[in-house]
Amino acid sequence: MNRSVVSSSLILAALGIGPLAAQAPQWPERAVRRDIPLTSAIRRAFAAGTRDSTGRPGPRYWQIRTDYTIEAALDPATSRINGRQSVVIHNTSPGPLSQLALRLDPNLFLGNTPQSAPWIPAEVTDGMVIGRLAVDGRAVVLGGAGRQGPTNQPPAEPTASGLNTTLARITLARPVAAGASVRLEVDWSFKVPGGPGQGHRMTMRWADSLYQPTQWYPRVAVYDDLRGWDPELYLGPSEFYNNFGRFDVKLTVPGGWIVSGTGVLQNPAEVLTASARTRLARVLESDSVVTVVGPDETGPGRSTAPGERLTWHFVADTVNDFAWATARQFVWQATRATIPDRGRVPIHLVYLPDRARLFGDAGAIARHALEFYSRLWFPYQFPQLTLQDGPSAGMEYPMVINSNRGAADHEAAHQWWPMVVSNNETWYGWMDEGFNQYMNILSDADAEGKPANHDGDGQSYGRISGNEAEPPMMWNANYAGPQFYGFTTYSKTPLMLSMLGGIVGDSAVQRAHREWGRAWLFKHPSPWDYMFFMSRALKQDLGWFWYYWLFTTESVDGSIAKVATVGSRTVVTVRQDGQMPSPVVLRVRFAPSGPRIRLPANASPVDSLTADVRYPVDVWFGGSRTFTARLDFGGRKVESVIFDPRCRFPDRDPSDNAWPRSTPSPCPRG
Repeated sequence: MNRSVVSSSLILAALGIGPLAAQAPQWPERAVRRDIPLTSAIRRAFAAGTRDSTGRPGPRYWQIRTDYTIEAALDPATSRINGRQSVVIHNTSPGPLSQLALRLDPNLFLGNTPQSAPWIPAEVTDGMVIGRLAVDGRAVVLGGAGRQGPTNQPPAEPTASGLNTTLARITLARPVAAGASVRLEVDWSFKVPGGPGQGHRMTMRWADSLYQPTQWYPRVAVYDDLRGWDPELYLGPSEFYNNFGRFDVKLTVPGGWIVSGTGVLQNPAEVLTASARTRLARVLESDSVVTVVGPDETGPGRSTAPGERLTWHFVADTVNDFAWATARQFVWQATRATIPDRGRVPIHLVYLPDRARLFGDAGAIARHALEFYSRLWFPYQFPQLTLQDGPSAGMEYPMVINSNRGAADHEAAHQWWPMVVSNNETWYGWMDEGFNQYMNILSDADAEGKPANHDGDGQSYGRISGNEAEPPMMWNANYAGPQFYGFTTYSKTPLMLSMLGGIVGDSAVQRAHREWGRAWLFKHPSPWDYMFFMSRALKQDLGWFWYYWLFTTESVDGSIAKVATVGSRTVVTVRQDGQMPSPVVLRVRFAPSGPRIRLPANASPVDSLTADVRYPVDVWFGGSRTFTARLDFGGRKVESVIFDPRCRFPDRDPSDNAWPRSTPSPCPRG
């Protein structure tokens, strides 16, 4: 049939004209989607048995491991770090590896690589300079030259490409068999950028006296069951996705310079003074703050052991990154935290003397964070924590937070996600930053000795929903755009969990989240693992909830359309104009006198004259936008009704949620 004829016929039918009009289907007012969308990646994982709908690691779950040995030296005169490293890559996947992928984040500072506004590198450098690459002792041809034979065949020699980008590839001459290991050796150098950059990690030093290197060595990218080698470039704002493994790191700096970092110092007798070692031995004795190296102790033989150059040796096992800091005149203080079921761990603080005001109570804040989150989720997993002063005052790595008091709680929380429960931050930043924002609310309330309050948070999303610039949370955060990156990655998750708490209870949300975290200790969960696990743990079909919060930018937009009295009943008509459904929760206020109040089975008392009545979200699944609640409380007169009394459901205009309209909101807007 001619396409124009079909189109004309459908248009006439839509207008109620012509022979097709009588047969036009009657669509529901609102079609509620109730399932969780599955991408090809997660479908493959389900089929392979590495993940499944329980939300736990599947029976065939695997992840590769990378073990690093790094020797690096800092030259303050040139602000350059020269390094040599070997990485043993354990191929625990079920198939061979024909390539290796290397993250070369310092190439962001080349000035000609992609980056995301408004992150601005402090200076243009020569990036990550690779001097030598070898695979199992076999030299790698650099720059992609030297390939021989057809392109679908392995090269005669291992060949590297993309060394001037933030994600390089090494095509192997011999694939790494499943269950086998390969050793990658790299000689490299990197100028530590300094200057007026904008955004975390864009400035890594103050002049030539303090260095805070981050993403400072060539890192092997993650190879997982979802996408193979992680394909994401480093653009600046989005953070990381790293393998777990062991780090054995030796850092050589001028004598007198204090070094802090991930892991446990292996050679204190070689780099510390006797007095510093004595003070360190007292740190775990009480909650008091011990000064290990004071502001008046500077230079070789006073702040450190004597010597023109000293090598600090750190080891960390089962971590997914390594960060460090060093300065000519660090003050070093330490205190402790007492971790439930694990005991006492030291908290170190290193900072410049003139910034002491920013660290006065930082140790106490970090202690509270480690102890509170250990009770909330699971015990802190590492042997120490260090707060490092420097230009990046809000960044996290295993056992290390680049922070003063200002972000100490938030950055310490990252020791749970992604440092232990290690999601793909680059793609799904809400699974670490968003979870942190939620738990920071709990920690802040605990520190003040009061219950956490999530009322109003979920409702507030209604004021944002519908903005065309907002990407869904399941959109790749690396490309979320500067306008909404912060909101989608950080701020929206607490709003989502506020609504979930309004459905199942906040304590139930936290219990399920705790169980999920423990199931994925030192593993790489995906959003689907979280969604399926939480639904099962909460014993509810929450597909609709996850779909609308994570895959769309829709809202509920509820209202009380009408209230009428019919005999002894009060009939309340609730309307939802948004695409996202919600349970119907009505707070009913009764007249102070009248027949005895009789509550139905779906009602619970708030006080002697107030009750909450609940209807499940299922009432919307038939497609109607209105629901009629017929309330019978034994003839007692109803004075007011409020929809969503805890203000948990996204609503563009909460002023129509009450009857009469003059009824004050229990959660007035801030």
